Amino acid sequence: MIARAINTDHRRFLVRTDWYLLVLLFLMIACFFTWSENVMITRAIKVVGRMGVLLGSYIMYRRIIQYGAVDALTGQNLLAPVLYGGYLLLGFASFMWSTNVGYSALQWFMTSQTLVFCYFFIKSLYLLDEYFPGHPTRLYNLLGNSSFALLLIFVIGMWTAPDVFFRMTHGGEEARLGGYLMNPNELGMLAGIGVAGLLFDLKRDHKRGWTIFKLIILFYALYATGSRSSLIGALLIIGFHVRQSSNKKLKALIFAGMLLVTPVAVHKVILKDGDTSRLEEIMSMTGRLPFWKALINEGLPREPLLGFGFMRIDYKEYFQSAHTYPGKMTHNTFMQVLMNLGFVGITIVTFQMIFTFRGIFRENEEKKLMLLSLLIPLIINSLTEFGIFGESNYGILFYQLVIVYICFKRGPALTPKQRIHLMKRRPELHLTAGTDSTQMTAIPYSGNINIVKTQ
Repeated sequence: MIARAINTDHRRFLVRTDWYLLVLLFLMIACFFTWSENVMITRAIKVVGRMGVLLGSYIMYRRIIQYGAVDALTGQNLLAPVLYGGYLLLGFASFMWSTNVGYSALQWFMTSQTLVFCYFFIKSLYLLDEYFPGHPTRLYNLLGNSSFALLLIFVIGMWTAPDVFFRMTHGGEEARLGGYLMNPNELGMLAGIGVAGLLFDLKRDHKRGWTIFKLIILFYALYATGSRSSLIGALLIIGFHVRQSSNKKLKALIFAGMLLVTPVAVHKVILKDGDTSRLEEIMSMTGRLPFWKALINEGLPREPLLGFGFMRIDYKEYFQSAHTYPGKMTHNTFMQVLMNLGFVGITIVTFQMIFTFRGIFRENEEKKLMLLSLLIPLIINSLTEFGIFGESNYGILFYQLVIVYICFKRGPALTPKQRIHLMKRRPELHLTAGTDSTQMTAIPYSGNINIVKTQ
C-alpha cells in the first residue's frame, strides 16, 4: 500500500480568480463610458477596449479549465437565447434596408460583442460552482462591487472636478451627476444594479459594515444623478428584498428607514422641491409621451413590418414631428425595437422576454431572487431610456448576463478525454468521479491535503 498526498487547497487560485472576474466586469462596464471628449479615443475604448476584455473573459475561462475543470455543461431554457439570437439575426438582416448601414453595423457588433463576453464570463462562474464548492465568487457580489467602484469615481469626482462630473440641465438650474461621461439616468440605473447586488451581500451577512458603507455611497450617487426612474427602481428593489426576508427585525429596520428617506427623496428627486413647472414634466414624462405618440402616428406607418433598420428610427438621422423635439432614439427600449425592426422585431422580443422570465422562475430560490432583483432597474430604465434592446449600453450587458445565466446546467456525463484531463489536473476529483458526471463529488476548496491510498 503506497500513500500519496494530493494538495486540494485551491484558496489562492480562487481568490485570484474572484479578483480577475471583478476586474473584467469592471472594465467591461467602464468601456461604455465616454472617458474622453475626443471621438477617436472614445471609439477606441468602446470597440478595441471591449475586444480586449472579451479576450480576457475567454482567457479566464480557459485558465479555470487548465487549472482543473472540464466544460461538460449542457443547455436549458434554450428558447430565451434562441429568440435573442433571432433578434440579432433580424438586426443583421436589416443592414439591407437600413439608411445608415455603418451605424447599424456598429451597434449590432457592440451588442453581439458583449453577448460573447457574457457567454465566457458566465461559463467561468458555472465551472467554479461545479468544481470548486465553497468558492467565494458570486455574480451579485461582482455586480455590486463593480458598480460601487465606478460610482465611487464619480462621487470623488463630483467634489474634485465638478465641471467634468456634473451635467447642467434646465438652462443651468440643475446639476446632475454624470457630466459628459454618462447620461445621469443611465448612471442612476447602474446605482440600482449595485444596490440589487449588495443587498444580497447584506442578506448573507457578508462584511456587513463594509457593505453598508458601499450601499450608502451608491444611494448618495443615485441621489446626485437626480434620476426619478432609478430612484423608483431602487425603492422597489428594497421593497422586494423586505418582502422576501424572513428576518422580522431586519424588515422593521428597513421599513423604518424607507419611511424616513422616501418622502424626502420623492420631494427632492421626483417632485424637484415641488416646482410647478417641473411637475408638468412628470405628467408628460419630460416630453416623452408626445414624442412616442408622434412616432406611432407618423413614423411607424412608413415601415410597420420590418422597421428602419437596426437602431434606426427614421430614414434620416433624427425623427422630428411638428410638435416634438428631434430625437435619434426613442427613450423606450420597446418603442425602439418597434421602430427599428417593426412588428416582426417586437414580436420576437416579446416572446424572448416571456421565455427569459419562464427560465428565471425555474431556477432555485436564491438565483431566482437575484435575477429578478437585477431586472427591476433594467426594466424601469428600459421604459424611459436606452434599455435592454436599445443602443449599446451596459443595460444590454446586464440583461445578456441574465439570459446566459439561465441557459446552462450540469451535463449528463464526462467524456474519456475530460476524465483524463481531470485525472491529470485534479486527481482528487477524478478519484471520486463516477462515469456519470452527476455522481461526481468535488472536495471543497477549504481543505488542505487529501491523503489517497493506492495499491
